[in-house]
Amino acid sequence: MARAVRHRGPDGFGLALERGAGFVSTRLAIVDLPRGWQPLRSGCHQRGAPPPFATRSHQRGAPPPFATPQGGGLLVYNGEVYNHPELRADLRRRGEKFESESDTEVVLRLLERDGLAALHRLNGQFALAWWHAEARRLVLVRDRFGVRPLYYALSDDGTLVFGSEAKALFASGEVSASPDLQGLDDIFTLWGARPPRTPFRGVSQLPPGGLLVWEQGKLTAERAWWSADAGGGAPRGDLGELLRDSVALRLRADVPVGAYLSGGLDSSVITALAREEAGHRLRTFSVAFSDPLFDERAHQEVVARALGTDHHTVQITPGDIAAAFPEVIRHAESPLVRTAPVPLFLLAQEVRRHSITVVITGEGADELFWGYDLFKEVTIRELHDREPERALGLLDQLYPYLGAGGARRGPAWRRFLLETGGRDDPLRSHLTRVQATATVKAFYHPDVVAELDGKASSVDRLRSELPESFGRWSPLQRAAWLEVKTLLGPYLLAAQGDRVAMAHGVEGRFPFLDHRVYEHAGALAPERKLDGMRDKIALREVAATLLPAEAAARPKQPYRAPEVAPFFSPDSPEWVRDLLSPAGLSEAGIWDERRVAGLVRRAQAGRVEGIRESMALVGILSTGLWHRAFMGQDAGGYSPETAEPRVRIDNTSEAAGKELA
Repeated sequence: MARAVRHRGPDGFGLALERGAGFVSTRLAIVDLPRGWQPLRSGCHQRGAPPPFATRSHQRGAPPPFATPQGGGLLVYNGEVYNHPELRADLRRRGEKFESESDTEVVLRLLERDGLAALHRLNGQFALAWWHAEARRLVLVRDRFGVRPLYYALSDDGTLVFGSEAKALFASGEVSASPDLQGLDDIFTLWGARPPRTPFRGVSQLPPGGLLVWEQGKLTAERAWWSADAGGGAPRGDLGELLRDSVALRLRADVPVGAYLSGGLDSSVITALAREEAGHRLRTFSVAFSDPLFDERAHQEVVARALGTDHHTVQITPGDIAAAFPEVIRHAESPLVRTAPVPLFLLAQEVRRHSITVVITGEGADELFWGYDLFKEVTIRELHDREPERALGLLDQLYPYLGAGGARRGPAWRRFLLETGGRDDPLRSHLTRVQATATVKAFYHPDVVAELDGKASSVDRLRSELPESFGRWSPLQRAAWLEVKTLLGPYLLAAQGDRVAMAHGVEGRFPFLDHRVYEHAGALAPERKLDGMRDKIALREVAATLLPAEAAARPKQPYRAPEVAPFFSPDSPEWVRDLLSPAGLSEAGIWDERRVAGLVRRAQAGRVEGIRESMALVGILSTGLWHRAFMGQDAGGYSPETAEPRVRIDNTSEAAGKELA
């Protein structure tokens, strides 16, 4: 299992053996490099058993209270808790003594002191497993936004297998890989499988802000310890100071920290704050494209020069995307409908070559401050119900990169954006994306259509899981909540975030996803986020104090990458033709060979230009790669591990409790 996720922790691993249980941690060393090894067992100097669950956690639906015997806990933990120095100081005042400066030890001591109520004090991104050998109880926890992944599978005999990636589960020998058609249907509806569903049958994801308790061979609880909502109340504090503190916390590391600089507002604000806090020349990294349609390097260079960063650019060609696409799919563990994760995979590779282990980025700002054009669509639809002519005028200002004229900007395009979904449909804001993405479903094999027939669709399941208060929220609040739930977690933080960065042992950190910033944004008046067609009002005011005027006022340019050109050019790789052949398509059994052949002919003739057919092509190709990587000829094949574990804890014999290092 450790070999399968060695890329996530290239600096070594630790092992703990219990009677009937085993735990392994691969380490990406960032904090307390000499001593921060895992698994970590609580020491004999631990002072007292923890109290039961605190009231707040229990009222939110936590499982029944429990306590941990003295010295009985063990922690395996992926991620970072940035406020660990403050938490350690508080625990010292309460009588605790520490053997390291690691955040891992702080998290374990705090959990054993305060129970799961301690989770609300953690400011960070994490997936953790907390084990109590005497009770044979395991608690799995995932951070608020699901920055760090956590997969698990439960067999009929009660065996629980878990890991940071699904490939670790398959490497255990306890879980086999096979497709889950409803999970795949999620991807071809919403861009990513929504937890707990995955594209693998019998494999689940712990949802963001989720908690699971397994005890004595049974799953006894699975619920949320934190959940996103639409906000409310009054903003607490000043946005600029909150962001400054969030960035300062995320610069804490015993290794070099860099920044991703896309040239847009969000990453530029974070880079400016990081440059001020770092106290040295910050290294920044950007993606550029050989195709000017996607290239933003001019904007990146303006900000880099203004901030005086040590800037590095990785130029991506269509050939680079095609060459790296199979490896990206193996790390994403999912089919994709966009190629956008590939340049970020290559960017992380370059970051690691520069000996950078941690990067801070601007993800989350568009969801918090309503920066996507999707939110403007909501405003225009609401206006269209009252003032149709004015709404049509505003609509023509959207999506300038699509070009003027043609079918895309004609009456059919306008009707699609304005009339998709009824006024009372709670998912109205997202149905245009759903319909555009779902073009790929027209290529399903008849057997797949038959198996999905009669089962709740991805959209129906989403409707059934909306919060009770959803109907009381404004259309823009609904859109923001849906964007966090359907795009940010399942796709942006996964395929474009954790997976492509950790493939190279690079940890991404996201200052906008500090829960305090999220709560502040939720409490802002709507016009402080979107005022007509002016977006991110409050954030732009902060940017105006940090950036050149042209950067602070720059309109949103969505990050995109070439999607057809990489796979349909004279020098495209052989695997493309192989996967799109009748024999290649039949391997996975997902696609109708005849229908796909027609789409391929259009692509070969250069007649696929629209977003819908582009996503369909990427989805079909990536499904073939995904199937081969996990269920076909390329499955398995992990390289042997020759090193000894840096930590070994063995409680399987009379020598129980002996720890070797």
